[in-house]
Amino acid sequence: MSGMAQEDGSSSISSSPLHLFSLMSLSPGIGSPYPWLREMESEERGLYLIHLLVACANHVAAGNIENANIGLEQINHLASADGDTMQRIAAYFTEALANRMLKGWPGLYKAINSTKITSVSEDILVKRLFFDLCPFLRLSYLITNQAILEAMEGEKMVHIIDLCSSEPAQWMNLLQSFSTRPEGPPHLRITGIHQQKEVLEQMALRLNEEAERLDIPFQFNPVASRLDNLEIEALRHKSGEALAISSVLQLHTLLAFDDENKKSPPSKQVLMNSKTLGDFLKKDITNAFSPSPDSTSSSPLSMANSAKMMNILNTLWTLSPKLMVVTEQESNHNGFSLMERVLQALIFYAALFDCLESTVPRASLERQKVEKMLFGEEIKNIIACEGLERRVRHEKLEKWVTRLELAGFGRVHLSYNGLLLATRLLQNYGYDGYKMKEENGCVVICWQNQPLYSISAWKSIRYS
Repeated sequence: MSGMAQEDGSSSISSSPLHLFSLMSLSPGIGSPYPWLREMESEERGLYLIHLLVACANHVAAGNIENANIGLEQINHLASADGDTMQRIAAYFTEALANRMLKGWPGLYKAINSTKITSVSEDILVKRLFFDLCPFLRLSYLITNQAILEAMEGEKMVHIIDLCSSEPAQWMNLLQSFSTRPEGPPHLRITGIHQQKEVLEQMALRLNEEAERLDIPFQFNPVASRLDNLEIEALRHKSGEALAISSVLQLHTLLAFDDENKKSPPSKQVLMNSKTLGDFLKKDITNAFSPSPDSTSSSPLSMANSAKMMNILNTLWTLSPKLMVVTEQESNHNGFSLMERVLQALIFYAALFDCLESTVPRASLERQKVEKMLFGEEIKNIIACEGLERRVRHEKLEKWVTRLELAGFGRVHLSYNGLLLATRLLQNYGYDGYKMKEENGCVVICWQNQPLYSISAWKSIRYS
């Protein structure tokens, strides 16, 4: 090892063991290189882990189970759910790839997962931890509420439809804002949609208590339903009410219903040529792989083929909302090709894991829960699942713009006030590294320069 170090004691990619990896056996056993691989600098180990992950994903996509298994074994010697950013990412991506392989043996896969218990309380807890540890939901709620306040100025009866009603903090803040309105608060009705009745019961309890405390006339209308099964009658929209709709990280789940009859194209192998981790993420992942035509198409025809999505959007349009605010992940995880989804997910989740690395101690149990129960489960769904089971189908803002315009919505520019309030929130909480960009009246939230979430506002347009 001493012969591989530079004279000044520093290390570089060219003098590190990386350039010798192709000459070495990575099979475990006596004399295996794993001990000194673990001693590599974080940047070098991260680059090597990504190369191993992409190579392993290529084997999984090609159905080469034997080589994929060898790859997983190699990665597991370096990955760690409580290590640095890339070690943690590698741990969850290998779990996802292994799950996809296991699905080839349905009996084995079902037996392994037969005793798995999904707790509603744990699901709510991890989303609350995400709210606490990262500013994304706070920013979304703040910008959404500011847009609603501006759109509802002077309105005496306001109805809000929340397409995924699980976090009372957003509407408690809106109640407080309405209570200080110069003309007095409106009569406010919130229709909350969630498939778990007990979640809606908790929402009703918290919001009714806050409205009573603030002396605001208020009603909560719970709708226990999945969004894809939503019936318009359950929304109980009344004439004379000014309507706003809030959708936070929800609409993309409807896309699962639109590719049941589509076939995945042959997987394309990805080659790695970069010398640094940063180059790999910026160059190889974005340029070495050409996305499938379907995944990049924003043509009206391809958008119109999203039947379930368009049915729901058309239903919401018929309600004539004064405002609809949509928050979605700013990434493309809905490609047909497994490799496309793996590479795009690596970029997106590397930024999310890095957010937590910069602000939360590695030993934090809260951080580990968010990474495992939220990010890890999303990664698993993107990589291991297909068809209706694959509900994590994030798409970029440009596609949502086309889709919403086709459904008859017109864009509403988010105000400078909302952006200013969001900027102050970041400053007050000491959230360094987060940035917000205005794009054609929409807001994109970034970690460093990597876009992660988009917020756009819309209204129903009536045609004569």
